[in-house]
Amino acid sequence: MLHSFLKQVFSRQKLVLRLGALGLAALLWVFVVSDNQYTMVLEIPIEARNLSTKKALKEEVPEFAQARFEGTGRALFKAMLLKDFFEDYKLVLDLNRISEEYEFILNEYFNEYPQKVVLPPSLELEYIEVVYPSEVHISLDEYLVKTVSVLPDVLVKTASGYVQVADIHVSPSTIDIAGPKELMQSIHFVHTVRDTVENLMSSIHKTIPIEKRKKIIEYSVEEVKYSVNIQAISERIITEVPVKIVNISSGYRVFVNPRTVSLTLIGGVDRISDVYPEDVFIYIDFKDKWNLKQQFYEPSVVTPNDILEWRDLSPRNVELVVTREVG
Repeated sequence: MLHSFLKQVFSRQKLVLRLGALGLAALLWVFVVSDNQYTMVLEIPIEARNLSTKKALKEEVPEFAQARFEGTGRALFKAMLLKDFFEDYKLVLDLNRISEEYEFILNEYFNEYPQKVVLPPSLELEYIEVVYPSEVHISLDEYLVKTVSVLPDVLVKTASGYVQVADIHVSPSTIDIAGPKELMQSIHFVHTVRDTVENLMSSIHKTIPIEKRKKIIEYSVEEVKYSVNIQAISERIITEVPVKIVNISSGYRVFVNPRTVSLTLIGGVDRISDVYPEDVFIYIDFKDKWNLKQQFYEPSVVTPNDILEWRDLSPRNVELVVTREVG
């Protein structure tokens, strides 16, 4: 096994040395032929500018174009390495005179307006033509600002013996978005990026970015804060919870015996300490349940949403005393 391991190590070292030698040879070749002129296709950013404040792009403009440049070997090699670090390296599309729709035929446009090809003098390149895309379609719409809700896309997993109490709290819970009117009218909320938090044994407070699905949409904030309330699981007996009768038919008077019951609630230790009898809704639906031949009924129980569960209703069944109203 040791022999096999050493063989793999030496093989990897040989591969690294060969790749290094190849890279060095390529570098030396560029400098050897650096005085000769060559053409090369390079990626260059596209910038759409001078958009009216009352208008918004309906469609995204391509971020980059593939353009052909001419220069010495040294100049092209320098451009390949450093082009991403220059702000004045771009193709500019002027949207100032566009009202709704326009088709930029890129080579025609840049031949007519060569000043829209912005290149840093230090790169010593000469622009020749755009290879791709050949055209860019611009479609504009009315600019609209809208307030929408922020929904957290967060999966919460607690450790054993702990529970999440209430929904995830987001702050701010609403943000402003802006963009083309047609698109804005179809958006009613935005999500955060997806996140997963696991094995939680205490509450957390985190910052999370807004998920940006379309670049033509502007967001008033880039990120929001969210918090999750985590508590140890406990239980508590709630007594004297009133039993209510709902949907009583006309002409009947209904009494329940006993009038109150007790039950055990299970949930976060701090949360169940704040529960009062009136927070638990225990009822019997008269229209649905009452039977002339039946005397005792099991009530339905509704607890607050952030209670884990209930059990041990006492008494389990209550008596309904039904009489007809006189007159």
